Amino acid sequence: MPWPEPVTLRGNAVTLAPLSIDHHDDLVAATRDGELWKLWYTFVPSPETMKDEIARRLHLQEKGSMLPFAVIEESTRKAVGMTTYMNIDASNRRVEIGSTWYAKRVQRTNLNTECKLMMLAHAFETLKCIAVEFRTSFFNHQSRRAIERLGAKLDGVLRNHMILPEGARRDTCVYSIIENEWPSVRTHLRFQLQRFERG
Repeated sequence: MPWPEPVTLRGNAVTLAPLSIDHHDDLVAATRDGELWKLWYTFVPSPETMKDEIARRLHLQEKGSMLPFAVIEESTRKAVGMTTYMNIDASNRRVEIGSTWYAKRVQRTNLNTECKLMMLAHAFETLKCIAVEFRTSFFNHQSRRAIERLGAKLDGVLRNHMILPEGARRDTCVYSIIENEWPSVRTHLRFQLQRFERG
């Protein structure tokens, strides 16, 4: 059996459903909200490349290195983004949560917090991971702040880690949460969600 197996994770504001081509049209609309593919420091599919990106992620799932999700907003039942378990290391029970993007209108809402709470809970409590990693560009300050708000700690910076499409070099910040930190992180994220709900 693959590790991890495809699963649907359900929350109050959001559901993480196994990614499929059926999500294509919603995801095209989501990426147009903010023209996210124009951000130079991250990788977000354009409307024209969405079908290829879905196929790429599903191919990596078949190879066992990724488990991709569509992010479904409960209030609209529409896909508003993508996220994954990636760089899966089954023998060492480690995953990275990444390749994540959301429509602009749902950014900085409770949606991301709930997604991360569900993914981290599944990783630590069901998959029994010893660590969950997050990676982002040094210049993606919004993403770095969001990762740090989760309670993840900076492990280091991989300098000249990637060559971007236009030729620039990306320095990658590597963060992680380890298994003994999870109970405190879980309490923190639940508290953050309660604050959202109280307004």
